[in-house]
Amino acid sequence: MKVAALSALVAAGLAAGCTAGGGGPAPRPGHDGTAAAPTPPAEGTGAGTGSAGADGAGEAGPPDAAQRAAAYRKWGLEPLPAPPAPPAVKPVRTVRTGAERVPVISDVPTKDKVVFLTIDDGAEKDPKFAEMMRDLGVPFTMFLTDSAIRGDHGYFRPLAALGNGVANHTLTHPNLRTLGAGEQQREICGQQRRLEEAYGTAPRLFRPPYGNWNEDTRAAAARCGVDAIVLWRESMQITDMQYQRGDRKLRPGDIVLAHFRGPADLKGKTMTEMTANLLRRIHEQGFAVARLEDYV
Repeated sequence: MKVAALSALVAAGLAAGCTAGGGGPAPRPGHDGTAAAPTPPAEGTGAGTGSAGADGAGEAGPPDAAQRAAAYRKWGLEPLPAPPAPPAVKPVRTVRTGAERVPVISDVPTKDKVVFLTIDDGAEKDPKFAEMMRDLGVPFTMFLTDSAIRGDHGYFRPLAALGNGVANHTLTHPNLRTLGAGEQQREICGQQRRLEEAYGTAPRLFRPPYGNWNEDTRAAAARCGVDAIVLWRESMQITDMQYQRGDRKLRPGDIVLAHFRGPADLKGKTMTEMTANLLRRIHEQGFAVARLEDYV
């Protein structure tokens, strides 16, 4: 698969991403709209699993166990459990009536032993990462920031064509709680339009930079056509995850945060190496990775 060449890193403020890449404290989730929180839809779970492309039409059948094992072995990994079939009814309600507000979630209510991988910003464009995810078919959702990707939309198109979601992470990655209602709406709606122009579908999901949001954020997201605000429960560091809960364990439905970052932010490690470590941690706890858009 062709992927675009590595593009220049974005400004230093964006290179730092949503949370400290090397192990800064992860904000705890807040659903009251007053506290800082940390923590386009195509069907399928990725190439190599017989999933759909951006139009929802799959072409290849699912690989057998030997093929999956070979794909994981190529990357020095043990195969993750296959995710269950998507639920017939999505457990997160996003259709709103009357005064209902856009839901804010850090996890998904499910008994399925699955977690959801989300990757933010878009500053690093590692060709090996694209190759890995094509081989493994692990689904993830990309929360993209315009100032990080505007010079190379092409890198993300093959990833989206595998069935991975494209979601909104604002135009310039500001702390939204420092902005007024109108400025927040410009950041969110502006990125909705640009992502639709670049990838053909307006995003349904939105993540506020740094996990910081307030009620103006929810109102702006609704006006911009967002179905849900997505936070997280664990954040990927270089070799392990940072947990919000004291037991340091994944739970069914947890949303995991990672970033498109490179060696400058990962102490010499590549994004591909970081992702391999993340998949090892998920495998150790016996979880599958499911597609967030199938549950929300």
